[in-house]
Amino acid sequence: MRLMQDPVQVLLIFAKEDNQSDGFWWACDRAGYRCNIARTPESALECFLDKHQEIIVIDHRNSRYFDAEDICRSIRATKPSEHAVILAVVPRTSADQEETSILPLLNAGFNRQFMENSSITACYNELVQIEHGEVRSQFKLRACNAVFTALDHCQEAIEITSEDHVIQYVNPAFEQMMGYHKGELIGRELTELPKSDKNCADLLDTINTFIKKGKEWQGVYYTRRKSGDSIQQQVKITPVIGQGGKIRHFVSLKRLHCANENSNQLYKSHHDDKYTGDNSQSESHSCRCKNRRKDSIDIKLITSQSSDAPLYSAQQHRGDSSMARIHSMTIEAPITKDGLRRLSGNEYVFSKNVNLSHSLLSVPNTTNDVPPCVVQLLENEESWDFNIFELEAVTNKRPLVYLGLKVFARFGVCEFLNCAEATLRAWLQVIEANYHSSNSYHNSTHAADVLHATAFFLRKERVKGSLDHLDEVAALIAATIHDVDHPGRTNSFLCNAGSELAVLYNDMAVLESHHTALAFQLTTTDSKCNIFKNIDRNHYRTLRQAIIDMVLATEMTKHFEHVNRFVNSINKPMASEETSSHNDSSDCERIANIKNFPDIQILIKRMMIKCADVANPCRPLELCIEWAGRISEEYFAQTEEEKRKGLPVVMPVFDRNTCSIPKSQISFIDYFITDMFDAWDAFAHLPVLMQHLANNYKYWKTLDELKCKSLRLPSENNY
Repeated sequence: MRLMQDPVQVLLIFAKEDNQSDGFWWACDRAGYRCNIARTPESALECFLDKHQEIIVIDHRNSRYFDAEDICRSIRATKPSEHAVILAVVPRTSADQEETSILPLLNAGFNRQFMENSSITACYNELVQIEHGEVRSQFKLRACNAVFTALDHCQEAIEITSEDHVIQYVNPAFEQMMGYHKGELIGRELTELPKSDKNCADLLDTINTFIKKGKEWQGVYYTRRKSGDSIQQQVKITPVIGQGGKIRHFVSLKRLHCANENSNQLYKSHHDDKYTGDNSQSESHSCRCKNRRKDSIDIKLITSQSSDAPLYSAQQHRGDSSMARIHSMTIEAPITKDGLRRLSGNEYVFSKNVNLSHSLLSVPNTTNDVPPCVVQLLENEESWDFNIFELEAVTNKRPLVYLGLKVFARFGVCEFLNCAEATLRAWLQVIEANYHSSNSYHNSTHAADVLHATAFFLRKERVKGSLDHLDEVAALIAATIHDVDHPGRTNSFLCNAGSELAVLYNDMAVLESHHTALAFQLTTTDSKCNIFKNIDRNHYRTLRQAIIDMVLATEMTKHFEHVNRFVNSINKPMASEETSSHNDSSDCERIANIKNFPDIQILIKRMMIKCADVANPCRPLELCIEWAGRISEEYFAQTEEEKRKGLPVVMPVFDRNTCSIPKSQISFIDYFITDMFDAWDAFAHLPVLMQHLANNYKYWKTLDELKCKSLRLPSENNY
């Protein structure tokens, strides 16, 4: 059973915006909570009745604008408030003042008080403590209400007793069977109730021996109804282990034993038709028992489903992704027969669940609010040899947010988009949450690596001189989103499997189309993370088109077309001009002139993101080896799934048992990398990359010549 809903909702009731209200607002943002602000008592009550927030923060520092205690009472007068935690913000007392009693606040309906403190960290700590304490307890109570509702409607008789056999609960079916009202039973010990003399003398001892050892007992047992009649029951008694590993409760399921004709007739005479589900007086005894069992709810089914499923229909969500709004739930998309997330036609692209539950490392509130270990690593992020895997480790597999904040600040992205840093941070969080950390290669670390390479290329003189600020912003955004929600399988796999994404996009650039469509949906659905909300329509359309074009360029079926166009339209004309003039000023003029040719700028941007996307062979050797291992693992998993499902094997060389990773890397470099990076180096001048590429190629060649199929020689610890 899911006991938490994601994210927590918070209502701030402040008549005026000040540092304190801002502190709670940003604390909510940092914790990933949804936050609403109300300025008047009327709007506060209306908002609460609409949203049913779990935490309510009321400004109790000044009664000039409204009476905080009256607002609290009005909220407490509503039914939904029984599950809400209400916090009073009280003024800070001076050292010589005696602290006032909290009792008046508790009597007004507040749960706790918060001494005025506008520090975001203080507000964050308070909210998180409430979530982990009262809010989670309230979720458990809500869940219990749902379970007891199910028990109340269950047609099997259910009795719950304490460890001392004191009756805690009986359901209506139990009342009907035994002829008691629950008020006559709850709080009484089982020993106080009349016993039937038809049981074997030692049966009760046998049952107690079983259940006191924590074992379940099941069998036939005679019991006495309130009327004095003995009835034979099929009974199952299950001990429930609670706090401290001790037995805290016993749950008994009871139904009439069908072999007892007379008992069943006695039961039926006292049983309402709505419980038996049987209006026919002429049906046989055995049929009545059969129908009653068929219509009852299996309590085992309830408990097994409730342990790991939401309270709403589990059947409804089996095999389908929920189309709930963004932020409403965590990503827990089921796996379909295709081994991919099941989609619901076109809707999937335009609506998606987002995981905003965060790891232990808190998300930075600003670029200045970053853990020292991350700050130290990011000092080197402008170097091509920057180790993205170290950043992955210290950020708990969330490198994209941290690197993104640093890189985007360096390129003035917020200034260009006219958006707040908080909006950018929220956007990076949402995008990173939609990368699959379970993928060995296509995860947010790969996205961060491509973003790093893109930023590195943008600082090269010729690239920088050829592009406008809009192009730079588009390139950085494209790099960030270019593989969002990648399932760890190739386009060919999706098409062969007949996946719904492949059907949706007509088998053409399936994943690339999905990455861009989903990224824009995630961005524009929620104003809080909509980095485009403040730019004018024309700028947005131009920027959007540039981003889409670059992401689609990463699709490998048009690889050679893109490279050839770049060589023919840029490399060859520039080489021809250079032979006729060796003047540096002429080169600057040629580069600056590219800004007058948008088609040439498009080719440069496509080539840049393509090279950034597959730059692994040009990284330092240790990084190159790690990336090779990760992509190989992902391809191995795809090949295994293709064989298991009888699909065409797209990459037969990636068989875990026979594959030579060095050979695969050599082939990849020969076939795709060398020509493309030669062309890109001729334009951007990248001596460090080309040296790494040569060294890495030599490394793979050495392994291959030694007949080694793995990433390293068996005896090799380091190269």
